[in-house]
Amino acid sequence: MKHLLQRDRVATPVVGHRRFRSRLRPLLARLVAAGVSLATALLPGAPAHAAPAAAKPNMIFILLDDLPIDSFGVDNRLLRTPNIDRLVKGGTYLPRAAVTTSLCSPSRATILTGMTTRNHKIVDNTNSSEAGLTYFPSYLQKAGYQTALVGKWHMGGENDAPRPGFDRWVSFIGQGTYLPQGDFQKGVQQTLNVDGKRVDRKAYITDELTDYAVDWLEHGRDPKKPFFLYFSQKAVHSPCIPAPKYAGQYQGATYQVPDNFADTPENYRGKPVWVKNQRNTWHGIDIRYLNGIESLQKERRECDEVLSSVDDSVGRLLDYLKRSGLEKDTVVVFFSDNGSMWGAHGLVDKRNAYEESVRVPMIAYAPGRIPAGVRSEARVRNLDLAPTFLALAGVEAPPQFEGNSVLPLLEGKKKWSEWPQQDFVYEYYWDWEYPMTPASFAIVRNNMKYIQYFGVYDTEELYDLAKDPREMNNLINEPALETVRVDLRHRLFTQLAARDGSHALPFTERFNRGFVLRNTNGTQPAQFPPEWNVTAPAGKGYAFPDLFNHAGTK
Repeated sequence: MKHLLQRDRVATPVVGHRRFRSRLRPLLARLVAAGVSLATALLPGAPAHAAPAAAKPNMIFILLDDLPIDSFGVDNRLLRTPNIDRLVKGGTYLPRAAVTTSLCSPSRATILTGMTTRNHKIVDNTNSSEAGLTYFPSYLQKAGYQTALVGKWHMGGENDAPRPGFDRWVSFIGQGTYLPQGDFQKGVQQTLNVDGKRVDRKAYITDELTDYAVDWLEHGRDPKKPFFLYFSQKAVHSPCIPAPKYAGQYQGATYQVPDNFADTPENYRGKPVWVKNQRNTWHGIDIRYLNGIESLQKERRECDEVLSSVDDSVGRLLDYLKRSGLEKDTVVVFFSDNGSMWGAHGLVDKRNAYEESVRVPMIAYAPGRIPAGVRSEARVRNLDLAPTFLALAGVEAPPQFEGNSVLPLLEGKKKWSEWPQQDFVYEYYWDWEYPMTPASFAIVRNNMKYIQYFGVYDTEELYDLAKDPREMNNLINEPALETVRVDLRHRLFTQLAARDGSHALPFTERFNRGFVLRNTNGTQPAQFPPEWNVTAPAGKGYAFPDLFNHAGTK
């Protein structure tokens, strides 16, 4: 590259514009051939240089929906996922990866923008604006990559139109459906948006999306250019409808129910009021699983049967890479937009700051580049994915990115124990459509996890994750931990500041009353924490100094 620039600088005298352009064209052609993108600088905060073409691997990003931890055969003997297991055994597996907001649209926006929810402001699944956002595939395009989005987008409300940053676009509105004629309103033809054109669905969603992905890889791209495929599944979002060939695959299978599933005083000791109250809501056991454990088991079986189609899809992609000779030139990253509670603390869905909601499985696979058979305890965040993909392409992260490239970790050049241990900060903003989960903010530092809530009259939480990974023993009132909770409160507030220094709570317009459902025979409302109770002296009123002292407890 340097010799190209020097040779042309010496050979090109200062002449008229026409002659200058004629001498400039060969230089530009050689620069493009060498992998330099002159247009990258047109993007906000874009770096000026990219890596040589030979250093640019192809990339396939497989994003699942609501995939819980321990969902692979390598961690769960009930499951048969030979192709995902192939990724695990041939790559680096990170079962402690995590998301900074556990909800579809905000998490996906963080992946695409490299920004936290407080800064990209896509706060719910309803109709948050995408105005002013730049998605990281745009930087890859300018660095010479061909890019494709195949699958779920799920931002911007009822809008599946092609977005900037993608040369190929195959998507659908909102959550989509598993079946081409609809999941519940059968007979309603479902469609895909294929490069701006409406196309009728023809097959089971996972299979059909894989057909589009493989077709683009085989026939729709320029084989002389590196590619980036953003392959975003609907699976395994519930309610799950498996493909006919896998329906009943796990019939009779019995799953281990979380220890804190039952409605017992022990399980709710020290928990916030909202947790027990959510048990009897749309996002709790009493509404979704009227038959208790068996209802939960049935849905888990169905979602794992849906995962089998994903496993087939992974196998088809890996087989394509092998037969095309691209296996060693391609990095595959497997991730989920959030976790899932599956009955932990009596809850379903995600959104909250508990580990089952926040943690997701991650796999990085690239034979010869990423070590095989490695299990890493690194807590890689969805916030770190965009800068990592750019680093693979040799492109500097723009200034608006808030995460860090973890490429040295994935390539085995750094160990997690040697990595700078940042605080993990979590944020979730109250959603009027599902009002049972309050605005939730959390921080993890040295395995101590502090959670606070906004807009509800409730307790804080503090857990030692090393001793209490299921978050059952709330230490918030432990006198010996006063300095810890005071320090974590301050750190959380400081690190939740938006780019402009503000601490605003974004929200979207309300259109209806939302999913405010209660089971008349379900769990009764919870009691407030006993530590809050005060008793007035007999025959007397409360002494205000005593009340202020009670309120001032740190």
